[in-house]
Amino acid sequence: MNGHEVKTLTVPSDPDDPSILERVDAFTVDITKDLPFTDDERDNIAISVSEAVNNAIIHGNDGNPSLQITIDFKIEQECLHISVTDQGDGFNPAEVPDPTDPENLLAESGRGLLIIRHLMDEVELTNGENGGTRVVMSKAFKPSRV
Repeated sequence: MNGHEVKTLTVPSDPDDPSILERVDAFTVDITKDLPFTDDERDNIAISVSEAVNNAIIHGNDGNPSLQITIDFKIEQECLHISVTDQGDGFNPAEVPDPTDPENLLAESGRGLLIIRHLMDEVELTNGENGGTRVVMSKAFKPSRV
């Protein structure tokens, strides 16, 4: 994959189909395998993409299999940018409960964005061009490996 080229994967929002996250993971591994990242960085990218897609399936598209999720990978200026866009109604990130708040520590979900923000260099949440939510994550190449 060269600079400014975009690789795209589109998947349905079916929470009952485990092969969707397997396809996303395989696609992520294929994109990142030849890029100048450590194995740990590749794992962090894969975890972040998986979390973003899972959030898009469950929260963005409300598990509606007729709605799609689009994952775009783009290399630009020594950095990998990944966007995950759902077709849902969007949301206000300020309304997401703080997963570190004591009353939320035992919650079964709600840590996806926290995990993504911890593992990636930059994370931005915006409204998608055609509705929904877009999560844009970036991971810079380390200068010693470029």
